[in-house]
Amino acid sequence: MQDEEGLVRRAKDGDREAWARLYEENFDRIYRFLAARSEGAMEAEDMTEQVFLKAYQSLDSFRWRGVGFAPWLFRIARNQAIDSQRRKGSEQKFLSNPPPPPGEKDPEALVEEKAMIEEVLGHLPRLTTAQQEVIKLRFAAELSIQEVAQVLGKSPGAVKALQHAAIEALRQRLGYG
Repeated sequence: MQDEEGLVRRAKDGDREAWARLYEENFDRIYRFLAARSEGAMEAEDMTEQVFLKAYQSLDSFRWRGVGFAPWLFRIARNQAIDSQRRKGSEQKFLSNPPPPPGEKDPEALVEEKAMIEEVLGHLPRLTTAQQEVIKLRFAAELSIQEVAQVLGKSPGAVKALQHAAIEALRQRLGYG
């Protein structure tokens, strides 16, 4: 955490290497989160780049609050996804197979995961919007409970309750519970 705080401080001071490291450490998680909320890899990549561009342009407004840089980025990403959906004038759509970040995993592993992901995502729209957000942030973006709480503006307890309810609902729908 202190290392990240130092990176942010250095990036704010114009250190390009520090910004590059923050970008590299967060790119895949932001991409996965946006891929689950977009209609394809190109759109997810475009939105991810927009998130990092906005973050870079707004870096001076970032204030360290002890939970890390990622929740701030995910707020930007969430707003980017909402703005994109509004521009399209359509309801939120879910992919049956969100694409992985470029260069990740071998084809055999992807085929195995595809079936499982399709089954889970097929049931995701039946959850509440809040439950969907928590599942996407926790598992697609791999954020901690604390980070999800920061992104959504909720308490960690509320995030845990939403996650538990969502997982239980998915278990029942998938026949595991």
